[in-house]
Amino acid sequence: MTTDYIQLHAYEPFTTVEGPGHRICIWVQGCSIRCRNCFNQETWPMDGGTKISVDSLFQKMKQAMERHPSIEGVTFLGGEPFLQAKPLAKLGNMLREQGMSIMTFTGFRYKHLVRSQKADWKTLLAVTDLLIDGPYIDSLQDFSRPWVGSLNQQYRFLSPRYFYLQEEIMKVKNKIEVHLRPDGSVHVNGIAQDLTLQELKKILEDS
Repeated sequence: MTTDYIQLHAYEPFTTVEGPGHRICIWVQGCSIRCRNCFNQETWPMDGGTKISVDSLFQKMKQAMERHPSIEGVTFLGGEPFLQAKPLAKLGNMLREQGMSIMTFTGFRYKHLVRSQKADWKTLLAVTDLLIDGPYIDSLQDFSRPWVGSLNQQYRFLSPRYFYLQEEIMKVKNKIEVHLRPDGSVHVNGIAQDLTLQELKKILEDS
């Protein structure tokens, strides 16, 4: 993986369920953590997805921002974003110059990231405003908090951008979105508190 390319699993140019406000969301391809009963197991192989340059992806995002001026930030999901920390940090810096916030999900624990000697990990942390860390643990499954799936996962407010959420986080309700792609495929994202994504996916596959 080079600094200038991202192995991309999926791209959503407008979402309201993957972090604060209206956002762009990218799911990177590749994960070494592989949590038990992960919903996105198709993101695990490192050689899947589509290779795209940081510049090309940034231009797509700029077009989305022009179409939807209410977009306030970008969310990095996976897969595991910290396995592609260098290109994501480069993209994050470009986006922040546009006034965008950066939210990053990781299966690594925050202490592990901070104590690491990997410079690219520290650079991605530096451009991240809101980090959600920790692996999904099936036995601790809990959807009462927004955007997380198990009790061990934590919100890390790494910049003042979302400090206000520390007091208001429980007011945010989990939701799901169903996107119909131009090729006829269906993409489901978000979290349903009363209906798991696995159950919803099965309903869509059977319909």
